[in-house]
Amino acid sequence: MAWNFDYLIIGAGFSGLTMAERLATQKGATSLVVDKRAHIGGNAYDRYDDHGVLIHNYGPHYFRTNSPRIREYLSQFTEWHPVDYRILSWTDGAYWPFPINLNTFEQFTGKKSTPEEMAATLEKWREPVTSPANSEEVIVSQVGRELYKKFFEGYTLKQWRRHPRDLDASVCGRIPIRTNRDDRYLTEEFQALPAAGYTRMFERMIASCADRVKILLNTGYRDVLPHVSFKRMIYTGPVDEYFDFSEGRLPYRSLRFEEESFTPQQLVAREPVSGKKGFWQPAMQVNYPNDHDYTRIVEMKHATGQLCENTTIVREYPDDFGLGREPYYPIPAPDTSAVYARYKERADAEPDTSFIGRLATYKYYNMDQVVGMALAEFDRISRK
Repeated sequence: MAWNFDYLIIGAGFSGLTMAERLATQKGATSLVVDKRAHIGGNAYDRYDDHGVLIHNYGPHYFRTNSPRIREYLSQFTEWHPVDYRILSWTDGAYWPFPINLNTFEQFTGKKSTPEEMAATLEKWREPVTSPANSEEVIVSQVGRELYKKFFEGYTLKQWRRHPRDLDASVCGRIPIRTNRDDRYLTEEFQALPAAGYTRMFERMIASCADRVKILLNTGYRDVLPHVSFKRMIYTGPVDEYFDFSEGRLPYRSLRFEEESFTPQQLVAREPVSGKKGFWQPAMQVNYPNDHDYTRIVEMKHATGQLCENTTIVREYPDDFGLGREPYYPIPAPDTSAVYARYKERADAEPDTSFIGRLATYKYYNMDQVVGMALAEFDRISRK
């Protein structure tokens, strides 16, 4: 068997499918998209479980963006369900608003405060760090040691199996600290979920260019290389794998998920905790920085707005990468950056391969950033 395509695209997630759609509809190009998984969508894949609840298979994916171009592009393939993502943190036997905001501060001090009073108190608690070099320094320089230990240190140790002082400042620094009552997890202008789910959005994306895009699932890309000719490869997999780990293996953190579903009768007993009929917990996401082996419990029905009497929660356990585990999070640290720099030098020298996405660039990108990267790469290829 021999196939001829303009492009060979490795990975059927946001990066790969965006490239396939743009190349087909804007350039008339043909693509073969190969993915080792049994489904499209990469880690953003969602599905209805056996109880009819829409869940995110690989952890919660909270879409948000400040980019009109990215929003307009994806809106071709989906309607949107607006969401203000709100989460809580369970520690010391109580639920706390998180990220830290004025409500958190009042709960911590046990008295009403103003933004000015909170700012003045944090100024006293802060540790003087002029240029935070790691995740511990970036938090203690904002809120001090006690709040850092309460909400950040334990969670980070569990999630990354590295101390915050051994991780780049960007890891914890991406979490905002607020002195007002804005208790949303995110601040981007547009926050929403695809109304019918991510998988349906991807299906529509493929349908728009089905005559020029072929997708192979359950397939390793090296297995098809002898059977396909192409002009250029779009690679979204692990960059060290592409180069046969010649510069050393890049470390990742992986995840394990534990689902549990509840009937309406079971949820009645949870109402004193959830505060809402038909839900198991009081928020879409509850972090567990200091208790239990899992880092968080997610109940996506809070965010999707799905109307069903039962619900499903997902406990998320950090795990070591390897032994069949998927790579989820590149580890931002000085030692890993040094290894990736060697791979980037080699990737930049590849004349006929584009490296895009979180794994191929070894960086923790949000979904909109990945789409933006794919659109920018399409523009670059088009100019050439």
